[in-house]
Formats: sequence, C-alpha cells, structure tokens
Amino acid sequence: MRRPVRGTGPVTGCRRRLLSCLRVGGCEPAAFSFLVLLVRRRRFREELRPLQQTILRRLSLTVDLPSLEELARQVDSCRLCPLHQTRSKSVFGSGDPGARLMFVGEAPGYHEDRLGQPFVGQAGKLLDRLLDRIGFSRGDVFIANVLKCRPPGNRDPETGEIEQCRRYLERQVSLIEPDVICTLGNFATKLLSGKSDGISRVHGKPVRSTMADREITIFPVYHPAAALYTPSNLQALEADFDRLAGLLKQPGAAGPLPASRVAASAAAPGKSSSNQEEPDPPPAKQTDGDIQLGLF
Repeated sequence: MRRPVRGTGPVTGCRRRLLSCLRVGGCEPAAFSFLVLLVRRRRFREELRPLQQTILRRLSLTVDLPSLEELARQVDSCRLCPLHQTRSKSVFGSGDPGARLMFVGEAPGYHEDRLGQPFVGQAGKLLDRLLDRIGFSRGDVFIANVLKCRPPGNRDPETGEIEQCRRYLERQVSLIEPDVICTLGNFATKLLSGKSDGISRVHGKPVRSTMADREITIFPVYHPAAALYTPSNLQALEADFDRLAGLLKQPGAAGPLPASRVAASAAAPGKSSSNQEEPDPPPAKQTDGDIQLGLF
C-alpha cells in the first residue's frame, strides 16, 4: 500500500484551503461545503479546530451555526406543549457551536424568560466564576436547557414537557458534538444518564451514556442555585469542577474512561440505583427573581 506523500493528506489540504479562505476573505460555496464535512469528522476535528475558530473571528463564519440558527427558529415557534402560552421568550442556548464541553440545565428561570438568554441570574454569575476557575469562559462552551421555555412559577418540569422538548436537545448535541456534557441538577442528570440516581449520589462521577446516536461522557454536578447560600454545596461544586478540568485534560475524553476511574466509580458507596426521587439540596433562601429552577 502506498503511503500518502507528506504534506498532501486531507488535514494538510484542509489547512491550506482554510488559510486560502482567510487570505482572500471567503471561498467558493462548494469548497467551503467540502471543508465543513471534513471539519465535522472527528478524526480531523481537533487539528482543524484552531483554524475553525480563526474563521469565526475573522470572517464571522461557523460550521454548524446555520443549522443551529434554523433549530433556534423552530424552538422560537414551537407549540408542542402548553409552555409556549406562558413564556415571554424561548431560551435556545448560547455559546461555541463547536464546543468540546456542553452544559445542560433544567429550564429557564425568571430572568432568562425575560431576556431569552441562558443563565443570566445569580446562579449564572456563579457559573461564570466556576468556568473561570478551570480556565474557561462562556465563549468556550455551549449552554443549553432540557426545557426551552420557563415553567410557570419555576415549578418542576413535567414528564410530557420533557418528552416534547428533548428532541431539540438531542439535535443540539448532534450538531455540536461535545466530548463531555456537564449536567446540572437532578432533571438533566437523570434524563441524559438514563438512571434514577439522585444528584447527591452521582455528582462528580463521570459516566458513559448515549444521546443523539453517539456515546458521550456525562459529568453530573449540583445545580449552581443549590450552592448560592449553602457553603457545603458550593465546596462540593468547586471540587467537582476541578475534577471536570482533569477529565477534559485526559487524551480521548470522548472515548472509554480509564480503567482506574471506572473501577473507582463502580466501587464508590451509594452508586446503586434507587427508584426514589432525590431532590437537589435546597438553597437556604429563594426568590423568584434570584433563583431559577434549572441551570438558568
């Protein structure tokens, strides 16, 4: 079998075409479509990501943004459940459409419903600090909800609402293709992991799950709202984010977890499933404008 001549492989060719796009300020639609396909292939994704981000900055282009924009329009006009009757704005999500790390909360809160943006309350400020703690910003990750509309009075999501809305979340995951999804709180963790264990039992322990026909590492943590007024919950959340940073540094985080980590998780006490609902530790103080039900 003949080996390809050094410097003429697919990745090198893509680099040259992408750099050419940057020099001339654009490229032919057919050529760009070809580059899109290659960038979305995981074997080339990490090598091409720096140039993808350069295109985002220099030419305001992105591989998946048109598809995400169309999906956002579908969410904005969604009438699948009664929540559209009481919402002010839908909250699709925001961030890097090619993010390696994705956060999924439960539902928009009071402020998010008014602004149409995720995580803009006090819990959002805490998440910003936690991201900064591990060297990330909002622009480096993608943040989404299980529900795209606020339940009235910040009540818990209902089963029918989750089932109707999960198709949008699954489509987001298939477009963004994150390596790790960090779930915040019980509802997001149980939906994406497919298990009934409460968040106090599984937080900080990565598990493998399947969503949008692909395997993903799920990393559950407490909801930031549960840590705003409870020092012990905040300490646990900070420790879990430190573990998350370590997980992201591991080569092939999207692949099988190291045997030592899998064994440690399997041996951890309280790992067995339970059919009883285990709520998040409640914040000591809550107001409708300050604390949201879900991540946002």
